[in-house]
Amino acid sequence: MPVNNWKKVFWTIWAGQAFSILGSAAAGFAIVWWLTVETGSAMVLTMATMAVFLPQALIGPFAGVWIDRSSRKTVMIAADLLIAATSIILAIAFFIGNPPIWLIYTLLFIRGVGQSFHLPAMQAALPMFVPESELVKAGGWSGFIQSGSFMLGPVLGTFFMTVFSIPAVMLIDIIGAVIAVAALLLVVIPDPQVDPSARQHILSEMLDGWQEIKGNKALVLISIPVLLTCFIYIPLSAIFPLMTSQHFDGTAWHASLIEFLFAGGMLLSGLILGLWGGFKNKFLMINLSLLAMGVAIAASGALPSTAFWAFGILSVLMGAAGNFFNIPFIAYVQEVIPPASLGRVLTLLTSLMSLSTPLGLLVAGPFAENMGVAQWFLISGLAIMLAAVFGCLLTARLKE
Repeated sequence: MPVNNWKKVFWTIWAGQAFSILGSAAAGFAIVWWLTVETGSAMVLTMATMAVFLPQALIGPFAGVWIDRSSRKTVMIAADLLIAATSIILAIAFFIGNPPIWLIYTLLFIRGVGQSFHLPAMQAALPMFVPESELVKAGGWSGFIQSGSFMLGPVLGTFFMTVFSIPAVMLIDIIGAVIAVAALLLVVIPDPQVDPSARQHILSEMLDGWQEIKGNKALVLISIPVLLTCFIYIPLSAIFPLMTSQHFDGTAWHASLIEFLFAGGMLLSGLILGLWGGFKNKFLMINLSLLAMGVAIAASGALPSTAFWAFGILSVLMGAAGNFFNIPFIAYVQEVIPPASLGRVLTLLTSLMSLSTPLGLLVAGPFAENMGVAQWFLISGLAIMLAAVFGCLLTARLKE
């Protein structure tokens, strides 16, 4: 149901989302760095990451049903406001003093609930106003904007933490959410035509999402290496700050530089995909990108503690590889799944990724704490390389 002025709608939405993501990136970095400095514990950081991803695993399948039943624009607005509410509470807590770790975990969990609804609703809304032939490019431009915000977020967070305080960083997140909601109120996003009388029990509709996935053999096969990579990479991303602070003996500015460079890779790849559109064979592009990510992560783990500059370069490659596999994967899902079921399918796939996260975190946290962060980077990179090779074998004879 693409609309004639889809570019105007797209850029209005993403102009607002850029401010929201910028604020969330700044707030997220401030929280993670505070936990890093206060505790220095890989387990604390992995538990914080688990608090964010558990809602996506537990609530995701049900969130997808509500996204398909409701106005996707309304869902995005409600999710933005919920995340902003957690920033208000965090700002007050840090203003009063050092908040207890359990409160941070709780608020991160609530932010995770908001994210469980927001991102799938956004992804499910895109095919409703963007032509199918433009989905990869639209995903590329989305990634470009997100990456730019991710680049500036840690720098902004570090600046405000240094010059002002963490409550000031939370204020940025609140303002960003307000701007994002205002932008959404300015546009009309079509919703799929669904007969209300055809609604079933929420569990039955959730199972319909599973049937959509199972009915597409190609989608099942290409999802396997992607899910394996998420199982390995998401826990690794939780201990990125420890790689900077412990292995390279870095400060908050070093950590924010790595975040900046990682997002720079995402920015570059998003721009390339926005202009180019990627390989015609999305499966090949996904698997090659996973392989490149694995190489960069393994190489990072093999670096000596004096090679921080090389870690920065490899972080650019990691960020670029992430977009080069994720954007074509999401675009493929958007192309092959009917719009009326897209919310359920996207949240189910996200839930599968998130369900693997707690298991990965339970392995990554203790290993990194006892054996060293760099060793875990090396092992994780080799495992992702194997997942990419496995993906190539699975999809070698498939046609989109």
